[in-house]
Amino acid sequence: MKPSILRATIALMTIPPSLLAQIPAAALKRQVFAAESSFAASMAQRDLEAFASHVSSEAIFFSDTVVMRGKRAVIEGWRRYFEKPAAPFSWKPDVIEVLPSGHLAISNGPVFDPAGKKIGNFSSIWRREPDGSWQIIFDKGCP
Repeated sequence: MKPSILRATIALMTIPPSLLAQIPAAALKRQVFAAESSFAASMAQRDLEAFASHVSSEAIFFSDTVVMRGKRAVIEGWRRYFEKPAAPFSWKPDVIEVLPSGHLAISNGPVFDPAGKKIGNFSSIWRREPDGSWQIIFDKGCP
């Protein structure tokens, strides 16, 4: 992301919720795109702490067989993906939609194996917090 776009995105994230309705939908989509991209980068950079910073305390993450409820459970459930030097998978957003209220958003996109082959898709629901940050509240990947 270009430094000018990053600075603008960060500036937009500090706008008080009372002014949120005045933010154009395109700007909100850029905020969620930046948040999802940063979330994905945490996996590539092997940074579990950065990963955790995007997860809401109320988050629910779905796996094939388990539902992880709450930030602590999500972090413990995902810890294994951060243990090896190379990331076991990656993802990137390609579709983002934000409710007109500006409070909730969805991001969707492909998931790739380490060789870059598409192995699935993900969907994440993001909530805009009172401090202006976006946090994941629901996440699910599908093969």
